[in-house]
Amino acid sequence: MSAPVTEDLLIVGAGGFARETAQAVRDVAAADVARGRAPRWRLAGHLDDDPALHGREVDGVPVPGGCELVHELPAARVVVCVGSPRDYAVRARLVRRLGLPVDRYATVVHPTAAVSGSSAAGPGSVLLAHCVLTAGVRVGSHVAVMPQVVLTHEDEVGDFATLASGVRLGGGVRVGRGAYVGAGALVREYAGIGAWSLTGMGSTVLGDVPAGEVWAGSPARLLRPAGAAALAELAREAGGPVGALRGPAGDAPVPAGAPAHGTEDGTGPSGRRSETRMESPVV
Repeated sequence: MSAPVTEDLLIVGAGGFARETAQAVRDVAAADVARGRAPRWRLAGHLDDDPALHGREVDGVPVPGGCELVHELPAARVVVCVGSPRDYAVRARLVRRLGLPVDRYATVVHPTAAVSGSSAAGPGSVLLAHCVLTAGVRVGSHVAVMPQVVLTHEDEVGDFATLASGVRLGGGVRVGRGAYVGAGALVREYAGIGAWSLTGMGSTVLGDVPAGEVWAGSPARLLRPAGAAALAELAREAGGPVGALRGPAGDAPVPAGAPAHGTEDGTGPSGRRSETRMESPVV
């Protein structure tokens, strides 16, 4: 049996979530060494599209350049660690833009996470400290599972979803693709959280949250349609324009290309989107 080989790992992004992931990678390496085996990863750097960061360090980790450097370092594994409540669709856009094969993506699981033998997480996903996957839990690809999240029996979490710190899902919950569940939210067993929806921090979800909507409160109630970036992803997957999607019952269609109800869409004053300069998804 061959000895494990230490692989280089690139973290796309240099914001809060990326920094937390870098620390998790350090902790994984330390745990490997403590067990007398080679670290599975060596932090090769953050890649970020902000030129002001190039050639600098973030928490001691170098930022050699922008995201496209992943193509110049084909032996390195990759995790994409961007996103915030203002634009939680950015991770999906960036993964699409990079166009990497699935086997380039690492799955980072903090050594204090409790992942049962009947549970699994997909490529590109990050499970941070003290999260728990109890039994038969399925976490998709490029999912952010923040500290202290508890996923109970038979939960399913779709690709590109974000579960912020302290989220608790009852058994049999289905979290749709790209959904964002805010910090401390509680979701009742067998509820469904729709694709590209956003559930506010501290919410108590007693029923289904439809796709492409923002819900918050205790019990959670509809606030408004999701932001333009999330609705664009929902429309893309449905094969239609954003303008074809309707908001809550009785509302007019959401205009194509327009931010929904003033929700920030992640663009700067110039209108150009910086895919990697997002804050931590913990809210």
